[in-house]
Amino acid sequence: MATLPNPLPKLASDPSGRSLGLRLPPGRLIDATDDGPWPEPLLWCAEKSASSGNWAALGVPAGRAGLLPVLVDAGDSQGGPEHWELMPGDVSYPGDHDVEDVLAEYWEYWEDEEAEEEAGEGGDSFAADFELAELLAPYGPEWPGLAPAAALSVDPDTCAAQLADSLAEGHSGFKDLRLALVPARRSADIPAALGWSGPVNHDNDVARLCAVMRSWEDRFGMRVVALGFDVLVVSVAAPPTTLADAEALAAEHFAFCPDNVTQNGSGKLRDYAKELVGERVWQFWWD
Repeated sequence: MATLPNPLPKLASDPSGRSLGLRLPPGRLIDATDDGPWPEPLLWCAEKSASSGNWAALGVPAGRAGLLPVLVDAGDSQGGPEHWELMPGDVSYPGDHDVEDVLAEYWEYWEDEEAEEEAGEGGDSFAADFELAELLAPYGPEWPGLAPAAALSVDPDTCAAQLADSLAEGHSGFKDLRLALVPARRSADIPAALGWSGPVNHDNDVARLCAVMRSWEDRFGMRVVALGFDVLVVSVAAPPTTLADAEALAAEHFAFCPDNVTQNGSGKLRDYAKELVGERVWQFWWD
């Protein structure tokens, strides 16, 4: 992945971050990856649990220093980020991928995978086609295209800070959220900058998912706010306001993270879409 100059090594000799214009609480630099220590730190992580106001206090000055905030779950069953099997060496650059191409490939792969499973099990292909049609309705086997952009009703960074405060106050399924700082160009690139492997069973190059999130930044005012071992939570400053637009977005969510639809609720795209109307928090989980 193309990288920015990494300011994190300066924190080894300046843990307060004053040379970067920061006033950091006690924390540590993390360089652990699936292949051993990375040549430079991948993130700085606070030693204590996040509290309301941390994000707003550090986010702006950290951004000026080339670092972006994200909450990471140190109480996950897999352990904190040093145990997440980060794979920065396997990640490409998000800007090298076209969002339409990525989502269309995911969408078509799902249909092909379902057909292969059914054939391999000697099942009823008609029944399989019917189930797939029910799942994808109102769309069919061809990728339906991107959802329209929505109008901003709140500043995206303010929306992110509000969600970060809510999560830090315990309004989430996370166990122990810590504020982290990551060298990244834009919020959508944070998982790629880390080499995050949460969606590895869906795609082993998280930069392709980051390319989708770059588009969500542009169309919906999205910001990456929290990461667990295999969970991603983002804030949304411009959610869809009509069911039709939400259905188009639901198709993107399904391509991006099929488990969100198939392993939650009714398992139907139409029902999932209803939950997206006006929703300012999107959460994704990969099996």
